[in-house]
Amino acid sequence: MSCQFLLLLLLSVGVSAVEVQRPRGVPLSKRQFYEEGKPFTCLDGSRTIPFDRVNDDYCDCQDGSDEPGTAACPNGSFHCTNAGFRPTFIPSSRINDGICDCCDTTDEYNSGATCQNTCRELGRKERESLQKMAEIAKEGFLLKQQLIHEANRGLEDKKAKLGDVQGSKKDLEAKVEALRTVKEAAEQPEREAKERHLKAWEDQKALIQKEKESARMAEVFLELDDDADGFVSVPELLSHSELDPDADGSFTEAEAQGLLGGVDKVDTAAFESIWSNVKEKYMSESNADTPAPEETSREEINEPVSDNESDQYPDDDIPEDEDDDDEEDEDDDRDEHEYKIPPTARTEEKKDDDEGAMPPYDQETQNLIDAAQKARDEFDEAERALREVDDQIRNLEKEISFDFGPSSEFAYLYSQCYELTTSEYIYRLCPFNRVTQKPKFGGSETNLGSWGKWAGPEDSIYSVMKYEHGTGCWQGPSRSTTVKLTCGKETVVTSTSEPSRCEYLMEFTCPAICQEPPNLEISSHEHQEL
Repeated sequence: MSCQFLLLLLLSVGVSAVEVQRPRGVPLSKRQFYEEGKPFTCLDGSRTIPFDRVNDDYCDCQDGSDEPGTAACPNGSFHCTNAGFRPTFIPSSRINDGICDCCDTTDEYNSGATCQNTCRELGRKERESLQKMAEIAKEGFLLKQQLIHEANRGLEDKKAKLGDVQGSKKDLEAKVEALRTVKEAAEQPEREAKERHLKAWEDQKALIQKEKESARMAEVFLELDDDADGFVSVPELLSHSELDPDADGSFTEAEAQGLLGGVDKVDTAAFESIWSNVKEKYMSESNADTPAPEETSREEINEPVSDNESDQYPDDDIPEDEDDDDEEDEDDDRDEHEYKIPPTARTEEKKDDDEGAMPPYDQETQNLIDAAQKARDEFDEAERALREVDDQIRNLEKEISFDFGPSSEFAYLYSQCYELTTSEYIYRLCPFNRVTQKPKFGGSETNLGSWGKWAGPEDSIYSVMKYEHGTGCWQGPSRSTTVKLTCGKETVVTSTSEPSRCEYLMEFTCPAICQEPPNLEISSHEHQEL
């Protein structure tokens, strides 16, 4: 409610009206149209009638203007003078209907209804209420002046801080670049030392692998050389059916000769050249007597135990050799586990175990690694500090340029939040950020809109906030909230509602919206003199 409107109301209820002679039900503003002794022209200009037909309880004018004090015209209106309170209009149909509509009882002049004039009491109560509102507006405006002063001081502080932070950013940027150079200089020898260490380890592994391969080849040669004559011959190969190239169950002499490189027998030196033909399929004689595990399909391994099998024995009839079965089960589990591991994986694991882990770095290499890591840590810390400064600059620039009102009176709301708890929800308004709704008894928070813009009318644009693009409604639009600001000494959310689906309305009082009130005492004195 504007201060000008408060002033008009206070003046209208605070001065007794002077009775001016005019037809019943005619407001003072239209008295000039009702001059006794002169013909009356309907206010819509439709016709002119003798004055004695005004208020004669018969409707002559289409607009009902000839019967302002009777119920003759259905579209007429009756003016309640209500001296001591606010004048008002009522439909002419309520005249003399037995119900007192005007506080001065003038509408029931001929109904016989017992009415009491309550205008002065109503006027007194309204004056007290309006006076209280005027005092709140005055106090709110004084608080607003303090807020403006603090906002201006805060703005100057932010500008000064922005200058300091921007200056420190230049120093940090130089520091980051210097540390980047140090880091890159330290990482180059570190990288070279690591590469040398890795190459030496790879060479060592290759040598170890070569020695193992030579030893295995010699071992296999001795096992294949059944007659120990220093040669591996076609007949000796034929005793190892697993070497059959096409695995068709028929290992022929020609196939064996092919494995030996087209000759009937080879010595140790020649065996090295055909070793690749033999090593993948050869099975050592020491393992020949061990039966190969029966191949089991993956589906059979993963097949769950049926309910019938699991319930084979009742709880009270468990066989005594259960422990033996458990041991067998454990063995089966181990077999299944070994089966499930791909052969290549087992080979790689075994290879890694045989070759061992890469040895630790020598002291010189470790020193280079430590120096490079220290340079990286210092660079990362400086870079992180630079990012924090950039964030500070962005936030300060945003606050400095943000529209907090004509005199930055709304700046104190920034980074603050205000809550209102209803029977079902907790509503949270964070000005210039967002509005949320959360169930009172647990549940996730719903975004009712993020800051959009000032959305008041042109002459009072800062009286309404608009929050948009909240959480979408089910098969509906995104939620949004309109916040209406009213003058008050305290900053508080007073009410919330949902007038339309997914569109919320919030009432918010704060001193920043209060306008300077007029001098009521001087204005009232001048009016009384008039």
